[in-house]
Amino acid sequence: MEKATFAGGCFWCMVKPFVEWDGIHKVTSGYMGGVVENPTYEQVKEGNSGHLEVVQIEFDSSIFPYEKLLEIYWMQIDPTDDGGQFHDRGESYKTAILYHTDEQQQIAEKSKKQLAESGRFKKPIVTQILQASTFYEAEDYHQDYYKKEEAHYKEDREKSGRDEFINAHWK
Repeated sequence: MEKATFAGGCFWCMVKPFVEWDGIHKVTSGYMGGVVENPTYEQVKEGNSGHLEVVQIEFDSSIFPYEKLLEIYWMQIDPTDDGGQFHDRGESYKTAILYHTDEQQQIAEKSKKQLAESGRFKKPIVTQILQASTFYEAEDYHQDYYKKEEAHYKEDREKSGRDEFINAHWK
C-alpha cells in the first residue's frame, strides 16, 4: 500500500469522495505540518499549532493510481483560495498536496501545472505542494464523520458552499 495525503479544508468533506473506489484501502482524517506533537482538534482549529487538517489515503496504486487521486482531489477544493476553504477560514483549512515520494512530488507538480494551464480558473492556483511530515490521526469521532453524524455532516456541507463551487467549476 502507498500513502497519499491531501489538505482540502475541513477533513469531514474530504473523506467521502475517496472511500468508495476499488484500490482505496483506508481514508483517515488527521493533522500534518505543525509544531505541536499529538495536537487536538481544538488546537488545530484555533490555528496556532501550524497543522493542516488532512486526509491520509492508503491505496494500491496498481488498482487506483496516484494521478486519479489527484484528479479527485482537485475537484473537491477551490485551488485559488489561500485563506482556507469555503466557510472554513484560517491556516488549518488551507489546501496542500503533501507528497510521500519524489515520484508523487513530480506527478503533483505536473498535475498542478496542467490545471493552471487549463483555463478552468481565472485566478492563480495557490495550492501548495509540500513534503509530508508526521501524520497525527484525528480523534475517533472525526473518523468517517459523514457516516457517524450524517445529518450534521450534510447540513454543514450544504452551508459551506463547497457543492455549489464544485458544480459551477466541474460539472
